[in-house]
Amino acid sequence: MRTITCLILLFASSGYAQKVDDSKLVDLTHNFDASTVYWPTAEEFQWKKTAWGWNEQGKWYAAAEFSTSEHGGTHLDAPIHFAERGQTAEQIDIARLVGPAYVIDISAQCAQERDYELQPQDIAAFEKKHGRIPAKSIVLVRTGWSRFWPDREKYLGSARRGDASGLHFPGISPAAAEALAARGIDGVGIDTASIDHGPSKEFGAHRVLAAANIFNLENLAGLEKLPAKGATLIALPMKIAGGSGGPVRAVAVLH
Repeated sequence: MRTITCLILLFASSGYAQKVDDSKLVDLTHNFDASTVYWPTAEEFQWKKTAWGWNEQGKWYAAAEFSTSEHGGTHLDAPIHFAERGQTAEQIDIARLVGPAYVIDISAQCAQERDYELQPQDIAAFEKKHGRIPAKSIVLVRTGWSRFWPDREKYLGSARRGDASGLHFPGISPAAAEALAARGIDGVGIDTASIDHGPSKEFGAHRVLAAANIFNLENLAGLEKLPAKGATLIALPMKIAGGSGGPVRAVAVLH
């Protein structure tokens, strides 16, 4: 693949822009289209062409409009999603949306148990091998579930629209969420539809992290392309004033 050099701004200790070639960029975002997986009770992605073609002057013009729920596809959960006094989407400091990524791989456990939840011992095992997860980092949990996208039956455990009662997919246990919050991290991401596993009714992991003003990234793609550590995550959501979340373009830069 031809390598080109592009300029992107990294919030690194130097404070200066660094040149990164495209071979070090990893897109962690699913497309938004008619097949995008949304929570069964959420409004799905709608996209309609309003103008698309050659005009009377013989010049090309294309435009479209879209509508969507804040929570579907690759997206961010702002803390207010599950905490009354939590930050809204536009209140999250942009510096917190860019940071070192630590990828905890529980895909082997999830292959054996589709409702598996990340446990504190999984975090401890990761840190024994890679060192303690530092404050202001972004922890990404790899379950391997993105391989099922966009098959709703396999990805969610149920393809029924409007009914979220029969969902089955991996997530993060409230105890693991407590352990991560105690480390002072900025955000958590996962390659499933929710950081709480499918059968959850209380959404305990959401509530723990939201109370600590930690944002979530859900429906990530391509986590298998990242090392356990050694990448910078850039996850910039649509800046919706007062929003409980929104679509996000998530990209990792390999070191």
